[in-house]
Amino acid sequence: MRFKIEQRPEPSAAMRVAAPVAATILTLLVGSVLFAGLGYNPVVTMKAFFVEPLGSINGLSEWLLKASPLILIGCGLAVGFRANVWNIGAEGQLIIGAVAAWGFGYLYPDQESPLLLPLMLVAACCAGMAWAAIPAFLRARMNTNEILVTLMLTYIATLILSWLVHGPWRDPAGFNYPQTALLPPAAMFRPFDEAYRLNSSIWITVMAVVLSWLFADRSFLGYKMSVSGAAPLAARYAGFRESSAVWTGLLAGGAAAGIAGMAEVAGPLGQLSPQISPGYGFAAIIVAFIGRLNAFGIVLGGLLMSLLFLGGEAVQLSLGLPSALTRVFQGMLLFFLLAADFFIFYRIRRVPE
Repeated sequence: MRFKIEQRPEPSAAMRVAAPVAATILTLLVGSVLFAGLGYNPVVTMKAFFVEPLGSINGLSEWLLKASPLILIGCGLAVGFRANVWNIGAEGQLIIGAVAAWGFGYLYPDQESPLLLPLMLVAACCAGMAWAAIPAFLRARMNTNEILVTLMLTYIATLILSWLVHGPWRDPAGFNYPQTALLPPAAMFRPFDEAYRLNSSIWITVMAVVLSWLFADRSFLGYKMSVSGAAPLAARYAGFRESSAVWTGLLAGGAAAGIAGMAEVAGPLGQLSPQISPGYGFAAIIVAFIGRLNAFGIVLGGLLMSLLFLGGEAVQLSLGLPSALTRVFQGMLLFFLLAADFFIFYRIRRVPE
């Protein structure tokens, strides 16, 4: 008895929408089994992971705060993913954007200028785009694999950050901790309430969602990117240049990640440290796919992924479970989503001997 994998002639549109929901349910079920295997009551643990973190105003504000960079980066990555341009280095672009934003904000001559925050945003955007331009140039000119290049550049960005906070930018009044000094008040986003960390940087994410929707569904360039991803031969026949899609996709992802880094350093953190990001750049890849590369779907995906981060911190404090549990859930979610996509686009058929 032999089996053959063959492509479906018409993938189900309804199943494409239902796949993220199915992947989420399967993740919760397997997570319950995992908790039971570790000796914990799965009902109590799942409640602590997914329900209790949202039981207070502070929890809700942290939920939105963590969702904001995930949604912002996810919208930027989706631009390239639509054209099969795989930017896997958003984490490094976020770090470089944060470094540029802090450096500009702290070293700017006029520390009370009202232009300081907008200039930091521009600096972070340009830094993220410049970091993404390296794999864009190599892919467009030398046909290198952008997955490998963007991923390797993430490690370089991490080492640059580590060198800065351990060396020339380390705060002399920071008790020898690897961190920079705090940014001046003019270089910080205002919180909506002094009791919580949620701040006005969330409006940048709202604008990014709207712009992402307009780009994907209402612009000719967005249409070209979608055609380049869905039918590369048809795109070439129509005169759509592959290099244009590569540059657009990678620069959009780099800009979004750089701005997300700036929002972190000028928002809840206020300074640089080696742990500036808990992995937002990598998690945003999953967010983009959960949202089916659609702006409003990415919002839902970002809220779900943010809850995983928040729940992981909650069970670490309340139950003593390891923080790595968050990445276990992220991995399971991505696995089940990819498995669902496989059965949407392909089928396994029995071949007679």
